[in-house]
Amino acid sequence: MSVEQPLWQALTAYRVLTLLYALGLCVYSFDDYDHPVGAVVYMAVLTLWTALTFRMVASAERCTRRFLVGDLGIAVTGILLTPLVDSHDRIAEGTPTLPSIWTMGAVLGFAIKGGWRWGASASTVVCAANVIERGGFAQDTVHMLSLVWVASVGIGYVIEVARASERTLARALRIEAATRERERLARDIHDSVLQVLAMVQRRGAAIGGEAAELGRMAGEQEIALRTLVSTGLVTRPRTGDGTEAAADPGALPDAVDPPVPPCPPDPERSDGGSCDLRALLAPHAGSRVTFSEPGAPVLLPAGVAGELAAAVGAALDNVRVHAGEDAHAWILLEDEPDAVMVTVRDDGPGIPEGRLADAEAEGRLGVALSIRGRLRDLGGTAEWISAPGQGTEVELTVPKASAKKAKQKGEAAR
Repeated sequence: MSVEQPLWQALTAYRVLTLLYALGLCVYSFDDYDHPVGAVVYMAVLTLWTALTFRMVASAERCTRRFLVGDLGIAVTGILLTPLVDSHDRIAEGTPTLPSIWTMGAVLGFAIKGGWRWGASASTVVCAANVIERGGFAQDTVHMLSLVWVASVGIGYVIEVARASERTLARALRIEAATRERERLARDIHDSVLQVLAMVQRRGAAIGGEAAELGRMAGEQEIALRTLVSTGLVTRPRTGDGTEAAADPGALPDAVDPPVPPCPPDPERSDGGSCDLRALLAPHAGSRVTFSEPGAPVLLPAGVAGELAAAVGAALDNVRVHAGEDAHAWILLEDEPDAVMVTVRDDGPGIPEGRLADAEAEGRLGVALSIRGRLRDLGGTAEWISAPGQGTEVELTVPKASAKKAKQKGEAAR
């Protein structure tokens, strides 16, 4: 719902309430009017107009300029008819006009529809009509008209600010949605295309000959694709003479996520929506990977478990690439009351300070997207603890509340 919609609803109620107030004043002053029949005729027209146009002020789409001009015309007509219906003495004493405070509804309609400039113009017309009706600038008239003018301008300005804020928020939401979609696509690209290009580059450089040229070309495409998915702009590094530089065959390749095994259904559940995370992490165990798990099943929604297992796979691949083939890794799965934690630790050389930030700036997405991006989308966190020469520890945490929301969202989508 638009931020201004409640104001239109309030204006609708205001017009009805002020009509009842004006009718009450007419009944109360009926015997004091010089021409009471004229007052009754005008109030009948005002009542019929308010009833017929009740839905016109329900939203900005229905409230047209033609209606606003007609609404203001009804109010101004009532003000100018007051001297013909009421006595001069009563008018001099400050007796309310025939439409009374109903007039303010017409002014507010202009302010809500067109902002403070429209509100100021409408209130100026009403002020001029009241001065003509009173025959001059009386103190109470000036006081009342000043309130009308200030109120209409103030509400119109607030409306303009609210509309600008709403547009800014909508634009920010669109940017956020586009950014998340680009990150998702970049993560998928990293898990498939980039790993092939990195492998071709390494193998080509190792084989030599024509394969080396193929590896060089694959390296160039890898750099361009990384730049595209990380910044949206395809640029290549250039040498000092301005020519495009070839890819560095010795550059450290990005992480490669191994395929995640399918999630077996939990035999104790009939909906098939949850699976045991242990079954996804167990295939990683081997001669150089030790897997420690709790004795009871660690149940998570299938999608959440699959993403968490993919993040663990990316962390293990970082161990193989950066710590070396001889490095040993340990996986520790913990099922806490409010969260599921997976810790991946290795005995490699560790990560130099600032290396992760530099890698992300260079467009290497293993940590930024395959691990941290996945955990962020799951409502969890990914933390790195490392020191040169002391190995690296990656702690992946997914709150169970976030996992439950993800499952409910998936069920709603189905």
